[in-house]
Amino acid sequence: MTGSLASFLAAGGLVVAAYLLGSIPTGYLVGRHRGVDVRQQGSGNIGATNVARTLGRKLGILVLFLDALKGAAPVALWRLADIGPRLHLGGPLAPYVFTAFGLAPIIGHCFPVWLRFRGGKGVATALGVFLVADPLVVLIGVAVFAVLYTLTRIVSIGSLSASLVIPTAAALLGRPWPVVALAAGGAVLIIGKHHQNIRRLLRRRELKV
Repeated sequence: MTGSLASFLAAGGLVVAAYLLGSIPTGYLVGRHRGVDVRQQGSGNIGATNVARTLGRKLGILVLFLDALKGAAPVALWRLADIGPRLHLGGPLAPYVFTAFGLAPIIGHCFPVWLRFRGGKGVATALGVFLVADPLVVLIGVAVFAVLYTLTRIVSIGSLSASLVIPTAAALLGRPWPVVALAAGGAVLIIGKHHQNIRRLLRRRELKV
């Protein structure tokens, strides 16, 4: 096996591991620990918002933290362990692997293999990814979320707006293209998973928290 092939396979293995980490359904597990299947309550989502609505804000905050940690851990590992050079992923391949490595836990959260690919909406996990990948950009997104949520008390409005602001801010601030691509990919996933929320927003039937 050549060195380049070994590096490619190792990178693929790490991306799969990041996906599996992201696919751990923390909201579902917290609910089951309390004897509640959150998929059968409220909006039916396994994310922090529905957990807070169903089981209380303290557990909702716990799920938010755990879901964010799923996203932060792989990117922190990439940065702190300097995985690219260690796997000899120099040249044009490294940026693609970084983008895939960052997207993998978000995809895992949205489509967890453990729950037949029916997962959350990816917001908290994406937050964790960008807290490590680009704290300033995510701070802008969080500020937008906070303002809109305060004004509307509707989480989905803040989440959708922040998901659009983050890639826009990354591009306007001149961030490297892998970061912009990661932000854009995360936004596509989040918006796609909010399709039901978008329908309710258009009908003015979205739930407030």
